[in-house]
Amino acid sequence: MVDQGLVLVVDDNEMNRDLLSRRLQRQGFTVVMAEDGQQALDKLQTQPFDLVLLDVMMPQMNGYQVLEHLKADPNLRHIPVIMISALDDMDSVVRCIELGAEDYLFKPFNQTLLKARIGACLEKKRLRDQEQAFLKQIQIEQEKSERLLLNVLPKPIADRLKQGQHTIADNFAEVTVLFADIVDFTRLAASLPPKELVELLNQIFSTFDRLVEQKGLEKIKTIGDAYLAVGGLPTPRSDHAEAIAELALEMQSAIIQFTTPASPFAFSRPLTMRIGINTGPVGAGVIGTTKFTYDLWGDTVNTASRMESQGIPGQIQVTTTTYELLKKNYLFQERGAIDVKGKGEMVTYFLKGKNPR
Repeated sequence: MVDQGLVLVVDDNEMNRDLLSRRLQRQGFTVVMAEDGQQALDKLQTQPFDLVLLDVMMPQMNGYQVLEHLKADPNLRHIPVIMISALDDMDSVVRCIELGAEDYLFKPFNQTLLKARIGACLEKKRLRDQEQAFLKQIQIEQEKSERLLLNVLPKPIADRLKQGQHTIADNFAEVTVLFADIVDFTRLAASLPPKELVELLNQIFSTFDRLVEQKGLEKIKTIGDAYLAVGGLPTPRSDHAEAIAELALEMQSAIIQFTTPASPFAFSRPLTMRIGINTGPVGAGVIGTTKFTYDLWGDTVNTASRMESQGIPGQIQVTTTTYELLKKNYLFQERGAIDVKGKGEMVTYFLKGKNPR
């Protein structure tokens, strides 16, 4: 016989317990018995019951009190309860239903009616359990979607999209932008199988992502071997330049831990990066409707890119604007005036480290 479920029979009268137990077992149920209210509550904490048959009139703790305790417990309140009592009293029925009982049967009960009432209660529970399982699955899928969304967009921006904003574009008066790329990446890419190249880039950029997260900055995107991050948006912060400077120094320390894979024609060697930094106003917003991205635009971004592309391997090149914000607390080497594409002659500096004073 197929097991119909686990039922707890609670009654202080042994004859009643045995009678109910035998009838339920013949119907295919597994039965556990409790002779008082406290024993019933203890058993409910240890086994996943499908149904409780609960006598109303019991000494010490009556059925009303057991029912009240059970329905107050978030872990147990979903278990259906059928009250069984010799009290042919409408007030008792109403009280039990108000406390959360599924049904009420009078003693002596009709076996056919008992079977029908139990079947109805268990079907309701089955449907409730199925609904809860569906809701749990929906919650899991929503959490997955949320994690994926936050991998694409900053949380404040994702929240605005979820609230129904269709166009997100903001101006920020002052942020600090960092561009970084790996030196000789094109030659490295040509010498490595695609899988090894992707694994290497993933290790490097995952390290950078952790640094960005630790410092409360925002990674904007990667393009090939290029990495773009910014401080001061989407939530403005006064120390954006200092935070980006710390990120750049730690990125330079991190990249030398990675090496080019050895080949038959060359030994492995530490990787190096060029990093460029600039400070100023930017526009930022969500671009696109499919495969959308949160991106930056403006002269500040273009100049930061030039600081990287016209930099020197192993160096962090910054504009005069960024230098002025950092010079009290950081060490610099003046590079002097260089001809910057699209900007003309600019004086730039190399960030060397934190001022020990």
